[in-house]
Amino acid sequence: MRINVKGVEIYYKVSGEGSPIILLHGNSQDHTIFRVLRKMLSKSYTVYAIDSRDHGRSSRVDDLDYMSKMEDVAELIRVLEVHKPIVYGFSDGGIIGLLLAIYHPELLSKLIISGANINPDGVKRYAVVFMKVLYFFTRNRKIKLMLTQPDILEEELYKITTPTLVLAGHRDVIKESHTKLIARSIPGSELRILPGESHTSYVLHNEKLYGIIKSFLG
Repeated sequence: MRINVKGVEIYYKVSGEGSPIILLHGNSQDHTIFRVLRKMLSKSYTVYAIDSRDHGRSSRVDDLDYMSKMEDVAELIRVLEVHKPIVYGFSDGGIIGLLLAIYHPELLSKLIISGANINPDGVKRYAVVFMKVLYFFTRNRKIKLMLTQPDILEEELYKITTPTLVLAGHRDVIKESHTKLIARSIPGSELRILPGESHTSYVLHNEKLYGIIKSFLG
């Protein structure tokens, strides 16, 4: 299914019945990374799996920024009248989730993020070097996005009132200190650093994430 958001076609897939939950993928991915998770969640929830702008089956755009991606999701929630959804965001999707909680807290019921950062300094150096080399040769705007954004201030995290779970793998490309900073700055948030897991190992086509989410949601 598609919805037009200010001239941008956003693709989404809906499945299941129950309270709504929105799944937001990472950079250079699409909704299909949640195939396993969506199937499991659909037994208890109405699941909306979204392709971000310039990803998957959504429209291509000239420029990318996290605020526009966030507003796409906010508008989708309003137009489809999705009442107080739970939002789970992975990596770039987690950044979008944080921005939603900061700028549109009235839209959400709960927030779960994993492998997210609030600025490029939160990414480990080896990953930054790799992205810079890749961008030098490809000039890929999706890579440029990760090198230059986001720019979320700690003070903005203090304003979040949505119940939040912050996740990261012990071997994540996001610095553990950075993940802990995010959790510490969001009032009342829960933090889980997952032993043995990388940035993607427990997320992509994996059943582990379902148990983690269900545990938080109760």
